[in-house]
Amino acid sequence: MLQPRTAIMLATLFCAGAAHAQSTRNAFDPSTLKGPARGAPNEVMVLGTAHLSYLPPPFQPPALSGLNARLLAWKPRAIAIERLSGQQCAWMRQFPTRFKDSVDTYCWDPAPARAATGLDVPAATVEIDRLLASWPASPAPAQRRHLAAMFLAGGEPVSALVQWLRLPQAERRAGDGLDAGLVALLEAGKVGRGKRSEDTLIAAPLAAALGLERVYAMDDHTGFGPEPDQKAYAAAIDKAWNNKANAARKEADDRLKAGTGTADGVLALYRALNAPAMAKVIYDSDFGAALEEASTQQFGRGYVTYWETRNLRMASNIREAVGDTPGNRMLVIVGASHKWYLQAYLDQMHDVRIVPTDAVLR
Repeated sequence: MLQPRTAIMLATLFCAGAAHAQSTRNAFDPSTLKGPARGAPNEVMVLGTAHLSYLPPPFQPPALSGLNARLLAWKPRAIAIERLSGQQCAWMRQFPTRFKDSVDTYCWDPAPARAATGLDVPAATVEIDRLLASWPASPAPAQRRHLAAMFLAGGEPVSALVQWLRLPQAERRAGDGLDAGLVALLEAGKVGRGKRSEDTLIAAPLAAALGLERVYAMDDHTGFGPEPDQKAYAAAIDKAWNNKANAARKEADDRLKAGTGTADGVLALYRALNAPAMAKVIYDSDFGAALEEASTQQFGRGYVTYWETRNLRMASNIREAVGDTPGNRMLVIVGASHKWYLQAYLDQMHDVRIVPTDAVLR
């Protein structure tokens, strides 16, 4: 049994330690120190989306009309999408042992554009930067075709589609670096996540309608690595996902997706995905469940490591892009599970204000 003096000393030390931990945790909170005091703030709105290519057959692109009209009315001056940049893919290709699966799954192949233009990703990226640094207010069609070719060679196909959509219909043809094969890809919408994706149905048309020259690919897969025991890893994560919260989430998702054949149904889906209560639903059904899974190898903790690392790097890419033009207004279009992590991380930035989606989606 502890002597009274010893017990008092331990209690004092415990309280002091707890107070120190509390004061350390709260000593510096960047989110409370917003600036600058003068000038327009940088605004970021994170739109959580379903990956449209996976929506069931009732969904048709015209049903996005209500959503797209609302986003257009918000008038973002920059758009970021959940795609890997051409530069990151070029870097990852140098390490096939680690990144081959990610490159094969998530990177657009610039080889046809390299054959047409003679430029690899680094050279095309230099040319893109050079062109945009002195880009005229009213470029000639030939200039747009050339820039589209550079974006394709640089591994930025969604930005190439933006340039293509900004061309008059009669000028959407081969030339200035675009050969017939590249034109066919652009015409078919075979860029980004594909013809029925949020890249081609929301981001690129919106950027073109707003008079923007490009979109920003902000995803990151450099935190991925080959899993030594993929079968055991998958089994552990699947087991963690087999929970009541995930079952309820799937049931609600299925019900909402079944209504996406109409504009009202699409808006209902986006309102649900972006509702504040969804943040806890996502945590409970997915990452929180994985964090507590009981495999000997603690696979769930590795999964959460990947998830947090990816979102932190995505947030840094967004922060870099939004700061290109002080007083910016950026729309981020990203899978709904990323939304709340990105908002939380970006809100820590001194020169970023998070704009809720509520007013835009209502």
